[in-house]
Amino acid sequence: MENQVTPEKNTPILIVDDEASIRLTFEMFLTRAGYGPIITASTLNEALIAIKENEFDLIISDIVLEAERGTDLLCKLRESGVKCPVVMVTGFPNLDTAAEAVRYGAFDYISKPVNKETLLKFVRQALKHWELENERKQLLSENEKFKRYLEAIFRSVRDAIITIDNEMNIVQLNDTAKRWLQYSETDNLISLASYQSEMGKACLQDAQQVLSSRQEVREHQVECRKRDGNIRIISLNAAPLEDGFDEFNGVVIVARDITLPEPVSGSNTRNKFHGYVGCSQVMQNVYNLIENVGKVDTAVLVTGESGTGKELAAEALHAESQRRDMPLVKVDCAAMPEELLESELFGHRKGSFTGADRDRPGRLLQADNGTLFLDEIGDISPRMQLRLLRFLQEKTFTPVGQDTPIAVNVRIIAATNVNFTDKVKDGSFREDLYYRLKVVEIKLPPLRERKGGVPILVHHFLSMFREKLKRNIHGISDQAMEALVRYSWPGNVRELSHIIERACVLCDGPTISLEHFPEEIQKPVSSIPGQIESPDHLMSIANLPPYVSEEDEIIEALKHARGNKSKAARILNIDRSTLYRKMQRIGIASDIAKVNNK
Repeated sequence: MENQVTPEKNTPILIVDDEASIRLTFEMFLTRAGYGPIITASTLNEALIAIKENEFDLIISDIVLEAERGTDLLCKLRESGVKCPVVMVTGFPNLDTAAEAVRYGAFDYISKPVNKETLLKFVRQALKHWELENERKQLLSENEKFKRYLEAIFRSVRDAIITIDNEMNIVQLNDTAKRWLQYSETDNLISLASYQSEMGKACLQDAQQVLSSRQEVREHQVECRKRDGNIRIISLNAAPLEDGFDEFNGVVIVARDITLPEPVSGSNTRNKFHGYVGCSQVMQNVYNLIENVGKVDTAVLVTGESGTGKELAAEALHAESQRRDMPLVKVDCAAMPEELLESELFGHRKGSFTGADRDRPGRLLQADNGTLFLDEIGDISPRMQLRLLRFLQEKTFTPVGQDTPIAVNVRIIAATNVNFTDKVKDGSFREDLYYRLKVVEIKLPPLRERKGGVPILVHHFLSMFREKLKRNIHGISDQAMEALVRYSWPGNVRELSHIIERACVLCDGPTISLEHFPEEIQKPVSSIPGQIESPDHLMSIANLPPYVSEEDEIIEALKHARGNKSKAARILNIDRSTLYRKMQRIGIASDIAKVNNK
């Protein structure tokens, strides 16, 4: 049975013949076969008008049109840009006629008389050819568009990109790679082995490893000397270059300059913000919150573990506020006993207590029209909680030894590393004061929850201490960086800063290595907060019974740390200075022998 095109398929065909009977016959054959719409023309001019007004998939034309020739139609079709196939019909078939028709661009020709089967056969062939030709053009167009798109990406990426074939020859490299490899246009993309610079050797090493193992090489960091003599720290990532059919075609290397945190394009992404360093999404959220809350003159509670940057948050909030040109006064509430803290905050009059030999304005008065930052607010006594609550409600306070209150305009920013919810539940902190302080809460994430930000912090501190200590240090080894990323950082960013400063002091060469770090970083340790490695076993405060008091927790931590307060602070997941303050406040002896007797 003859194959037919379904009637739903839109296959417009033009029939050009000066004999009406042939036009009618061809139209009937094609319509019954499911082709259409069918348009007919009896002259060359009618055909050109139809072509101007319609697009056709096929044109069937007699080679003789009264006083004109079908080849004239072919010439005008090609001049006007019409590309669809044209089948010529001739009543005098010979070699010359066929050659002439093909020379003028005809798809094929049919000899008269033309029966139905012959006509439909040529129509099917011509339409199939046209369909394949359109698919080919579409694929070529898509390939060209995709090629231009890849080239645009290749040119736009600020990292260096190098592609290498299986023979270690450079296939392509972008402008950044050319600069870093010190490539010359006369090199003509020769073998990678010919580049003997630090970066060239590192790329060669990674490429050879990928070619042999077909496994990705990640975060290989090397020092490369720039043309101006300065050192650039480059992070290399090499990966197998494969197509969609699992064919291995070589290696692609991406190199990123991590000497200093890279500037990030876009208004919503920042690497630095008022002393903070980090570009993770959680830090972007912190930046945005500080930026928005800073402009609103309301109380703010900054929470987070020790070393996460609560004081930086207070400074940033003050800098973003309308009070930025007025004083920012800071008070460490945990560092003073109750009587001293009261005098420090509210001031006192001469003679109000023993030793008060003169009037002293308190920090609240000093912060008038500015900002008062109360650090470690969770450690203040119930009496101080009440006095602070009254100030927040009335905006007035009374200095020690004075009867008349003083009104001030002060914004309060408080910070704590304790769990206020638990302290409110157990009654050690007033609920009404808690909600007065917590109009807006800014939670600072611990470093272990954003370890992707460790490398950028490392290089930030490395750059800072390199200049401060006048050290000729320009990089950090892969193993050292891996250890820093793996470490749990109970002291958070503050601890990381101290570790890098210590490493810069101990490092005599150009690169920081594992040997410049403390033992707890050199050796793999548990990443669970509150755990450290001890000679006998891993100890965790989380394993203590739920009824243990803060005093018992500190004593237990000191016992397991064998009197080492730094280790005890890590067990408790607090800063060492905080541990000292708590021991002083609770009255725990600093001597471990006395602690063991408790």
